[in-house]
Amino acid sequence: MLTTASPLSESSIDPALLTKLHGLELTTVGELLRYVPRRYLRRGHLTESERPEPGEWITVVGRIQKAQMIQMKRRYGQFLKVVVNDGRANYEASFFNARWIQKVLKPGTRVAMAGTVKLFQNQVQLSHPDWMVMPEDDGIDVVGNAALIGEMYADDADGDSGAGKHGSTASADDVANFSRDIIPMYPATKDVQTWEVWRAVRQVLADTAPAADALTERQRTERGLITGDEAIHRVHLPETLDDIEAARARLKFDEALAVQTELARRRFSAVAEYAQSCRHVPGGLEDQLLARLPFQLTDGQKDVLLEIGEDLADEHPMSRLLQGEVGSGKTLVSLLAMLRVVDNGHQCAILAPTEVLAAQHYRTVMTMLGDLARAGELGAADGATRVGLLTGSLGTAAKRQVLLDAVTGDAGIVIGTHALLEEHVEFFDLGMVVVDEQHRFGVEQRDVLRGKGRDDTRPHFLVMTATPIPRTVAMITFGDLDTSVMTELPRGRQPITTSVVPMRKATWVDRVWARANEEIDAGRQAYVVCTKIGDEQTNAKKGKAKKGKKGGPQQDAEDETISVLELAEQLAAGPLAGRRLGILHGRLPADEKNDVMDAFTRGEIDILVATTVIEVGVDVPNATMMVIVNAERFGVSQLHQLRGRVGRGQHAGLCLLMTMAGDMGQSMERLRAVEASTDGFELARVDLAQRREGDILGSLQSGGKSSLSFLSLLDDVEVIADARDLAEQIVLDDPELVAHPALADLVHSILLPSRAEYLDKS
Repeated sequence: MLTTASPLSESSIDPALLTKLHGLELTTVGELLRYVPRRYLRRGHLTESERPEPGEWITVVGRIQKAQMIQMKRRYGQFLKVVVNDGRANYEASFFNARWIQKVLKPGTRVAMAGTVKLFQNQVQLSHPDWMVMPEDDGIDVVGNAALIGEMYADDADGDSGAGKHGSTASADDVANFSRDIIPMYPATKDVQTWEVWRAVRQVLADTAPAADALTERQRTERGLITGDEAIHRVHLPETLDDIEAARARLKFDEALAVQTELARRRFSAVAEYAQSCRHVPGGLEDQLLARLPFQLTDGQKDVLLEIGEDLADEHPMSRLLQGEVGSGKTLVSLLAMLRVVDNGHQCAILAPTEVLAAQHYRTVMTMLGDLARAGELGAADGATRVGLLTGSLGTAAKRQVLLDAVTGDAGIVIGTHALLEEHVEFFDLGMVVVDEQHRFGVEQRDVLRGKGRDDTRPHFLVMTATPIPRTVAMITFGDLDTSVMTELPRGRQPITTSVVPMRKATWVDRVWARANEEIDAGRQAYVVCTKIGDEQTNAKKGKAKKGKKGGPQQDAEDETISVLELAEQLAAGPLAGRRLGILHGRLPADEKNDVMDAFTRGEIDILVATTVIEVGVDVPNATMMVIVNAERFGVSQLHQLRGRVGRGQHAGLCLLMTMAGDMGQSMERLRAVEASTDGFELARVDLAQRREGDILGSLQSGGKSSLSFLSLLDDVEVIADARDLAEQIVLDDPELVAHPALADLVHSILLPSRAEYLDKS
């Protein structure tokens, strides 16, 4: 008998089909059995279905209404045109050089067809689809509606890849199973069809021995769950809709438990690591900075500092996530924490994703510390430290000095980009690492700094994000971290008003630039953000010859977006002529980027036209207005981040979302949500609701194929929390899962070794 660990090559699956399954990254029995149906067809029962989009890969199950050979107009030969009705709509399929096919695909024949969607005059068409003749069943006219399998094949839009040029007839086993009341439909590709996956699953199910259950009978009973074996059988071969629901409930909990068990094991292993204990040092740099602040800390900042202080005093490394609203004062909190570490004789590192953000952190820290950061210089304060900035574009002499200050311990704080991760960068005694906007780093990169501690110690680890994270996402992607949240804004932060501006209305656009002039006349500054730089190597002028007015619905989508360079030129020659314009984007030389930001900070630039390099960390109190062009191309959280750059001084902020989006649709829904709320946590939930959860779960799994098919980050808060509690109980008593081999197998099957390693590093 097979086990879930058995290679599929040991099964009775046909070798040709085995090769196709390997293309789906299915190599073991367990992987195949967890490749679960995307949806189900019920015999004689029609359900609503979304209209397929061009380029989408779909499977249609229905009856042929018409089949005729048609003479081609532009070349010699004929093609077979087949019309299939699924009980709700007609689908057209075309087959070239298909004289033999017409003998099989006759009117009245029930078929399954799968291919890439094209739309012609609002009619769904499939060119050269794969197909299979379906078994007949007297008294049943239809099996169900089209099952839409959401795979995109944009590069196969013409159907010329060679896929879909073959068909098949159902085997005896297929006939028996397609007569079932409920038929599973699996995620399909152009190389392997849903019915082929089901055939393989049935063969493997018949030959696989029952597996031990990861849950005890008591644990199942408390949660009303069936066994894991029952769930696998019912999800593939359901007799009733209740079977599907029961299977989904169990498999959903299994997914949550696998992830939470792996995270619990990581938390447990961290307890065995050692870090430098850093307690408050009276009169140290931390106290000196607090005494100099011209304002009082918020209650939220004080609470978080207490939490971090307790972690730093421990002899085990801190692992904490600090999240909060844009402008809630996370940078100051992290600096005070780092100064405590420096007061104890250790060093700190800040890892930033871009040179612009690293330079901004450096300016902010130097401004806050003043003479406290000028050790070795005239006028330095007693007990001062030194702050270094390390980026890839730094000059040789400056880089050599920063590296020397780091390795000798003269620099108490080193701020840098990916350059910090290079092998030759060494610290004398690294006691704490702060990672800003951690989602922009790969796990291997972040893990490098963990290993730069002195001797056998690990540095304390603080992860910061200004993108609020819903609780479910935090439990999944940061389940190994303690979490601190700051929602309170510092006293004096000004409100930000946000409005959506339709770009197709010229008078509205004119008013935007008039409003910018008003801000400049009042002595203030503004940002203008675009989606692209403008020096990209694209055939940008293609599509401009299309019919329709410029900016009209027929214009190429790429032409509807305006770049930094284009817009800066238009503004300088038009509505903002005579104003001091600056340009900032990621491909500028580092020193030029720094010069532009410094000039903007000093008020020497009125309007900064930029890409999203100014998204986080940039702090210019005199900037009061932000214009985001083609705002529909940004996510909700990113828009919230961007507008957080204004309203940071004594004047209220204004954010204008210029968009080509129509009044209806998801894009406008996103923009209206941002317009209506400044609550980052509420907007994060909106963002999650509109995004594919697979994006998040996929990143959890290091970009590999998703084994998390049932868990919903929106709907399953209680399931994830329950699984977390159970995992904690088990791992506390049995961290290596020696007494829980079935649970260890479950973790292995859901989080493959590469993904478990990824999770362990994240």
